[in-house]
Amino acid sequence: MDADVIADVSVSLRTLFGLFGCSHADCFVAAKSLDYTTPSSTDSHTTPDFVDHSAELIEVLKQLSPAQIGSMMKISDPLAQLNTARFASWSKTFTSDNSKQAIMAFNGDVYEGLNAATLNSAQLTYTQNHVRILSGLYGVLRPLDRMQPYRLEMGTSLVNPRGRNLYAFWGDTVTQALNQHLAKQKKRALVNLASEEYFKVVRPAVLDAPIISPVFEDWKNGKYKIISFYAKRARGLMARYAALNKITDPEKLKGFDLDGYQYVPQDSDAGRWMFRRRLAD
Repeated sequence: MDADVIADVSVSLRTLFGLFGCSHADCFVAAKSLDYTTPSSTDSHTTPDFVDHSAELIEVLKQLSPAQIGSMMKISDPLAQLNTARFASWSKTFTSDNSKQAIMAFNGDVYEGLNAATLNSAQLTYTQNHVRILSGLYGVLRPLDRMQPYRLEMGTSLVNPRGRNLYAFWGDTVTQALNQHLAKQKKRALVNLASEEYFKVVRPAVLDAPIISPVFEDWKNGKYKIISFYAKRARGLMARYAALNKITDPEKLKGFDLDGYQYVPQDSDAGRWMFRRRLAD
C-alpha cells in the first residue's frame, strides 16, 4: 500500500495515537487499491502540509518512462501505464474532481478494519486530530487531507535530489511534523500501527514521545502467531476502537477487544503491547 497509518492516541491522546501506512492509491499494506468511485461520507476536507515536497517528487517521476516505472515498482505494464498517467496529470491544486480524503480513498486490509465510511462526524474529527497516515508521496497525511491517486511505496528506491530513496528524501520532515502535533498534546505517546517499511521514515531518536507498537497474534496450528491478513485488519480495528471511544489516554487502548482480541499483559512491555485471539482450535 502506499500509505501507512499512524495513530496518535492522541497522538494525541493527547498522545500520538497511531500510525498506519499507505503509499499510493493502494493503501496501507496489503491490497494495493484505491477507491475514487464510492462517494465520500463527508464533505469536510483539508490540504496536505507538504504539497511542495510532493510536487518535487512528481517532477522526478514525470521523467521516467512507463517501462522504468514498472521496473522500479515491480508492477505490470498496465499498472505502469496507469501510474505514469497519474503522475502526468497530478496538480498542486486539489479539488473534488481530482482528489478525495485520504481516509476515504485508501482501500485494503487496514482500512477495511478502520471502516471510515461508517464513522460519524465526531469520530472523523477525532481521527483528524489523533491519527496520521504515512505516505511515500505526501510524507504524512491527516485523514481528511485530499489526496490525488498515485502509487509510490515508501520503500521505493527512487533517486531524487535529496538522495537515493524516499527515506533520504523525507529525512526528518515527517518526524518533525509529528513532533509539532505531539507538542499540542497533554499526554505524548505514538501508537505505531504502521508497517515496518513505512515506520522507517520516522526517526525515533528525534521523536519527542515514547513509541508503543501493538502486536496482533491469532491461534493457528497449536500456537499463537502473526497472520498477515488478520494483523493488518487488526491495526485498522484498533484505530477504529480509539475513534469510537475517543481515547486520549494510551492506557485505555489496552481495553481493545474488537473482533475478539484481548490484551496479554504477561507478554507485553512498555513499548510492545501484545494482543491475541483464539477463534478456534
